[in-house]
Amino acid sequence: MASTSDIRKGLCIKHNNDIFKIIEFLHVKPGKGPAFVRTKLKSVTSGKVLENTFSGGHKIEDIRVETSKFQFLYSEGDTFNFMNTEDYNQITIERNTLDAPNLLKEGEVVSISINTEDGMPLSVDMPISVVLEVTHTEPGVKGNTATNATKPATVETGARINVPLFINEGDKIKIETEKGTYQERIKE
Repeated sequence: MASTSDIRKGLCIKHNNDIFKIIEFLHVKPGKGPAFVRTKLKSVTSGKVLENTFSGGHKIEDIRVETSKFQFLYSEGDTFNFMNTEDYNQITIERNTLDAPNLLKEGEVVSISINTEDGMPLSVDMPISVVLEVTHTEPGVKGNTATNATKPATVETGARINVPLFINEGDKIKIETEKGTYQERIKE
């Protein structure tokens, strides 16, 4: 058993007969009244996100998880296939377990948290950023540069990202996986 002081991003807990992963939290100590923790929880079974407030000192049931590095092999419909980089065992994961499946390129290495009690994969943590090649974008129009002007671009995984006007087809760009936003152009 853990308490609210142990709450951190990525912690998996049992709540309302389901397993949730904490994706955001905020410890609040108001001037009047007891302290509490405001959390945003994502169900690892359904992918539903809910907000919950725990009072200070509340006991929570945490789940023991083991995190390993897995390499993304391929996807078939809504299932994604991964291989453990240490023992080469393969597992399949449903699309709704992934946070950013449209940014996952074959060969990408991710961290997968597995419940030690039943061996079920709980969550897939993408790298902070990924480098992908732009496969389609309209050319930027000269003079159309007010401030922070962007245009849509399609990358090699099929995801659509807004990029600055100077990005062309064939450029490699760095994308932040949490928000799915453009970070920078990668020079070769």
